[in-house]
Amino acid sequence: MNRFLACAGLTLLGVLVANIAFAAPPSAPFSTAPTASLDAKQRAALEKINTYFNSVGAMTGNFVQIGPDGAKTEGQFFMLKPGRIRFEYDPPSPIELISDGDAVAVRDRKLATQDIYPLSQTPLRFLLSDKLDLLKDANVTNVYGDDLFMTVIIEEKTIAAGTHKLMIMFGSKDYQLKQWTVTDPQGYDTTVAVSNLDSSKKPDPKLFKINYDRSLQAP
Repeated sequence: MNRFLACAGLTLLGVLVANIAFAAPPSAPFSTAPTASLDAKQRAALEKINTYFNSVGAMTGNFVQIGPDGAKTEGQFFMLKPGRIRFEYDPPSPIELISDGDAVAVRDRKLATQDIYPLSQTPLRFLLSDKLDLLKDANVTNVYGDDLFMTVIIEEKTIAAGTHKLMIMFGSKDYQLKQWTVTDPQGYDTTVAVSNLDSSKKPDPKLFKINYDRSLQAP
């Protein structure tokens, strides 16, 4: 896959799947040490976030991505638990990002190529699980809130990829996902905001099918 286009697509996935951009091997998993230094109020907030995520089995919506260089891209996403999600960038970007529950594929529709990575090596493994538990499944380093947002800070580490910081923001009243920002080991930020979230409709399971033969057809 063309390196520039692949990186453009991976920027969004990198917010949730940080090590893919660095091709961390299966032998270098994310560090997910249990959270230890949070107080009772912070832990209670995480439990409420867990409850919200675990109540949602399917979701669709729109996203707006702001890259480290200020470039803005938009698109749609579709989620179906367990393990399945799809990000589609609006034209002119040809990139699609798809998880089928076992692997994550980065597709370039124009070049008819795709790269595949194991879902188990990404933070999507717990965000798309049937039962999310941020207290056990992620290395949460801080939780804080105001009248609008509840913010969770997660650090993910691998020997190969270094340390990524993931900041996820939820509504302070309904705990609905609002936006997230990833800071890569070089200190560059990428932010994605989601809107028009709809959890009342189940996406077509065919949206999450990966062609492992890589026999994609260019339009």
